[in-house]
Amino acid sequence: MAKKLVEFVPNFSEGRDKDKVEKIVDEARKIKGLKILDYSSDADHNRSVVTIIGSPEAVTEAAINMAKVAIQLIDMRTHHGAHPRFGAVDVVPFTPVMGVTMDECVAIANAVGKAYGDMGIPVYLYEDACTKEARRNLASVRKGQYEGFFEKIKDPEWKPDYGPAVMNEKSGCSAVGARVPLVAFNVNLDCSDKAVADAIAKKVRNIGGGLHYVKAMGVKLEERNQVQVSMNLVNYEKSA
Repeated sequence: MAKKLVEFVPNFSEGRDKDKVEKIVDEARKIKGLKILDYSSDADHNRSVVTIIGSPEAVTEAAINMAKVAIQLIDMRTHHGAHPRFGAVDVVPFTPVMGVTMDECVAIANAVGKAYGDMGIPVYLYEDACTKEARRNLASVRKGQYEGFFEKIKDPEWKPDYGPAVMNEKSGCSAVGARVPLVAFNVNLDCSDKAVADAIAKKVRNIGGGLHYVKAMGVKLEERNQVQVSMNLVNYEKSA
């Protein structure tokens, strides 16, 4: 592996069609200087997450090539799932691992964001790559989701950082960022009452008076007749 390493964790709005997911991941397999650490799909969330590590040049190439395939295969007009989303290539974060600074990851995020914009995708930079403090938090950026962005994008305050200032009906938008490592932790409850999951999530998350740097939400898993508390620890070094 290269002496400079960046982690790249793209989230795609497809978790039910394995053939589509494999075609997207195949684009990363073709690139030298990369290692796919893991990828998983969730049918209830209708979402796939890929964890990749590699040189700055390799992850940049992978981010662009995987997106080209994803926007061909995924149609947001027919997408439904339990997880919040606003685009086919929904979230694309870059994290420094070895020999790379956060500023370098911000530069990668901008290069990838510009490439997505050139593909016709409205792009919002978030976390350490954000151009406005109001766009630092992914939840704030994605608020309204795909359906709500047809109006939200018309607001001058929500003009994209890259790409057209009009919603891409098929592919939606993308959030591209640079951040510290994130820890995702989902707990399935032995019940089907979403109000229970919502109540637990409210207690756990920072905004509800819970743990610092923890985000949480209740999710209904329709196919399993269960509910889930979905949590993200966005800064493991500062949480308390």
